[in-house]
Amino acid sequence: MQDPSPDDVVVEEHHISSRSPVRVGCAGWSIPSHAAARFASVGSHLDRYSQVFNSCEINSSFYRPHKKETWERWTQSVPADFRFSVKAPRTITHEAELNCSSEALSEFFQHIKFLGDKLGPILIQLPPSLEFDRTRAGEFLTLLRQNYGGDVVWEPRHRSWFSNRVDDLLKEFHVARVAADPACGPTARRPGGVTILAYFRLHGSPRRYYSAYSDDFLDALSAQVTSLALSARVWCVFDNTASGAAIQNALALTAKLRREVVR
Repeated sequence: MQDPSPDDVVVEEHHISSRSPVRVGCAGWSIPSHAAARFASVGSHLDRYSQVFNSCEINSSFYRPHKKETWERWTQSVPADFRFSVKAPRTITHEAELNCSSEALSEFFQHIKFLGDKLGPILIQLPPSLEFDRTRAGEFLTLLRQNYGGDVVWEPRHRSWFSNRVDDLLKEFHVARVAADPACGPTARRPGGVTILAYFRLHGSPRRYYSAYSDDFLDALSAQVTSLALSARVWCVFDNTASGAAIQNALALTAKLRREVVR
C-alpha cells in the first residue's frame, strides 16, 4: 500500500499546559463493598465513582454496542471535567484482526460521538496472537484516521510489535502505544508512539485481573507519571477489577500523585 499523504489523515492537535490533569481510574466504575466507605452513599455507581475519580475506561463496548440513550446517560452522570476512554469492539480487533470495513469503524464512531466532550482516547487492544504486519497495520491506521481525528491508544500483545519500526508507524498516525503490566517484554512496560499522550493499563500482576499492586510499585508509578505529565497527557487505568483491587490501587495512586504535586 502507499502511505497516506498528510491531506488524507485528519488528526486533532492537543496542546499541553501545566494544568493538564493526570487521569486515574479503573476499567469500569463498579464499587466493591470493601471500598464503599470511600464514596458517597447515594446515587448510581457511576455518580459516586465520578465524584472521586476523573476518568474511566469503558470496556463493555468491546463486547456489544450501546444505545444512544445509554451513552448520553453516562455523559450526563459525570462532572464536566470527567473523561471516558472507550475500548474498540472485538469485531474490529479480534474477529476481523484489523481487516475491517470503513462501515464498521464508522458505526463505532457514530455510537461514541454521543459522549460529546466527555470522550477521551479510543483504545485499540489487539489479540495476543496477532503479529505485526506493516501492510495490514498501515491500511487499518489509514482507514481509522480517515474516520476519526481524536486520541487513539494502541495495546499490542505480541512481541513483534515492539520495535523502532512499529513505533515510527504509530507516530506517523499520531497514535500512542499503551504501557501495559503484565508486559510481554521490557519495552511493553513503557509508553510508545507519540509522546504527547501516555496511557498505562495495569491488569494486575502476577495474577492478571486479580492481583493488587504493592505500595512500592505505586510509588515508582507515581514518580514516572509525574515526570511524564510535564509534557504529556497521562492516563492510568487499573484493570485488576476481578478482586476489587483496582479501586484501592487507583485511590492509592491518586493520593500519591497529590503528594507529588505539593512537594
